[in-house]
Amino acid sequence: MTIKVLIADDQALVRAGLRAVLDSEPGMDVIGEAADGADAVEATRRLRPDVVLMDVRMPRLDGVSATRALLGAQTPVPWRIVILTTFHLDDYVVQALRAGASGFLLKDSTADQLVEAVRVIAAGEAMLAPSVTRRLLERMAVEPAPTPTDGRDLRELLSARETDVLLLVARGLSNAEIAASLHLAETTVKSHVQSVLLKLGVRDRLQAAVAAYESGLVQPRPRPPRAHPGSH
Repeated sequence: MTIKVLIADDQALVRAGLRAVLDSEPGMDVIGEAADGADAVEATRRLRPDVVLMDVRMPRLDGVSATRALLGAQTPVPWRIVILTTFHLDDYVVQALRAGASGFLLKDSTADQLVEAVRVIAAGEAMLAPSVTRRLLERMAVEPAPTPTDGRDLRELLSARETDVLLLVARGLSNAEIAASLHLAETTVKSHVQSVLLKLGVRDRLQAAVAAYESGLVQPRPRPPRAHPGSH
């Protein structure tokens, strides 16, 4: 099954480079490009790609606003959005994740990382760059959340086992790692993950993790104390 991709970036050279990599990959097809956020919204709705690679800084409409426009509908949409950024902890990335983006990709990523990111996001199976994503989520957790509830709402909504699975999803673990941690079959974990997504009304694992952090179900890990000068 071919993965259809749309590239939105205001730099023609960046778009050309991304297209060259993806079009040369079997099973991927770049079906459109956009040079600004407004064009990205129009082209996405018209062409209906599986994955949108969305730059955050574009004229007319920035990538965060474009993401909100594309993902804000009440009905499910067929596309997933990956934010293109030059910084690991860019404020735009945090805003885009809250708007519903499925992940982010650094612009200096390798061709292999780009291809893998598109495949991962299209499949909805895992989060991108778990260590970096986890830092972003933890940063989101210490910032004011819309409705912090200490996780009570999610615990009431999910079964105990689903809560266990969500906690590990929010830590960036894959299905195989969760299965090993909870002593479950990987197919059982996959079933639990799908149930969690359905109950939370979210598109993918990353958005489930965002919900877990913002609800207070997962707390950011405390930073180790800094050593004082002269201490051993």
